[in-house]
Amino acid sequence: MSSGPGAASVPAPEPHDSPPASDPPARKSSMFSSLKVRNYRLFFMGQVVSNIGTWMQRIAQDWLVLSLTGSSAAVGITTALQFLPMLLFGLYGGVLVDRLRKRPALLVTQSSMALTAIALAVLTLTGHVQVWHVYVAAFAVGLATVVDNPARQSFVSELVGPKQLQNAVSLNSANFQSARLVGPAVAGILITGVGTGYAFLLNGLSFIAPLTGLLLMRARELHAVERAPRGKGQLREGVRYVTGRPELIWPIVLVGFVGTFAFNFPVYLSAFADDVFHAGAGAYSMFNTLMAVGSVAGALLAARRGTARLRLLIAAAMAFGALEILAATIPTLWMFALLMVPLGLFGMTVNVTTNTSIQMSTDPAMRGRVMALYMMVFLGGSPVGAPIVGWITDTYGARIGLAAGGAVAVLAAAVIGLILARVGNLRLSIGWHRGHPRVRFVPREQQEQLAPAA
Repeated sequence: MSSGPGAASVPAPEPHDSPPASDPPARKSSMFSSLKVRNYRLFFMGQVVSNIGTWMQRIAQDWLVLSLTGSSAAVGITTALQFLPMLLFGLYGGVLVDRLRKRPALLVTQSSMALTAIALAVLTLTGHVQVWHVYVAAFAVGLATVVDNPARQSFVSELVGPKQLQNAVSLNSANFQSARLVGPAVAGILITGVGTGYAFLLNGLSFIAPLTGLLLMRARELHAVERAPRGKGQLREGVRYVTGRPELIWPIVLVGFVGTFAFNFPVYLSAFADDVFHAGAGAYSMFNTLMAVGSVAGALLAARRGTARLRLLIAAAMAFGALEILAATIPTLWMFALLMVPLGLFGMTVNVTTNTSIQMSTDPAMRGRVMALYMMVFLGGSPVGAPIVGWITDTYGARIGLAAGGAVAVLAAAVIGLILARVGNLRLSIGWHRGHPRVRFVPREQQEQLAPAA
């Protein structure tokens, strides 16, 4: 069910899943409460190892392309090719995920990504790698991601159930971003020490951990979710489901703009490291590591929150864009690097808040399609945005490129915030609270009641 037109101003609605009758009464959850669930713990630990490998490959892949071509636009093309399959086939992947059992699907997708990484490692280590090889590998990973991303996102609810969903989603994000603390650092050491090929090899081997975790899970302890039967019109049904609910469609539109133009950090940060500060791969790894510090903090703060409010999403998106604009003007490497921490924090707040609010507002039978649409918009925007921001960066400089991405995020957040306020029958309220100015949205009726007293 929809949470109604006031969703922009209230906590995300309770999840649609109904817990098993044997579940104990709900207790106040701690920051790591979902790790008490054995199946989720196996999933989480496997992802820790695999995510480190993923971040190693991301850094090595971007730097290899930049080394082979000397072009930020080529890095953008690589990013675009990796996310193009999500843009083209993401909704079909969601339909498949709603029909399939999640665990076998993940075994197939994770194995295919492991083989792709190992193939790229062999080409690089033998000295035969060319830029088109990297393009093909990026596209192959993107094809696997079409099913892997919505399957992993929706599998979390089967692992922990509805009561722990918000906590588990937040910890997943913390997991991914914690790996970002280690992966780029290791990648930087490998690139400067022995070459990019070993980063690809270690990423391929890292998939052993999640595959083992999936095989060790107890099927009887999963929270059963009814799978969608095969039938015509399921793709259109998923799109209608999302477009008919403001609490789903507008956050997805917002992250589409942010993901397309503001989250292209492979293009931005590699250009700042190489062209602006002339500091090489070590600085690029450092930028990613410091951004991960902020991202982990943002994810852990989200794990402690009991709700995912859309007004928090709007505020975080505006702060994220404003920080990008500020970073574009910073003259020194160390000041720029320090700004990566708050950028990571607000970027992760946007990501987790959107993910959690969407999952908790979606019927389980539709979750694969809804999450596929979300991931298609968030990640699939890169094939459009990455070449554009890469061209802007090459033509006008890295500072203009980063500032333009931030401006798009600020403008999109402001417009969609006003739309959600209108849909939720809200008005802007400006006043004082404990001696400080306070700006917020309140229901029109409440503002009208307060107006005579003012």
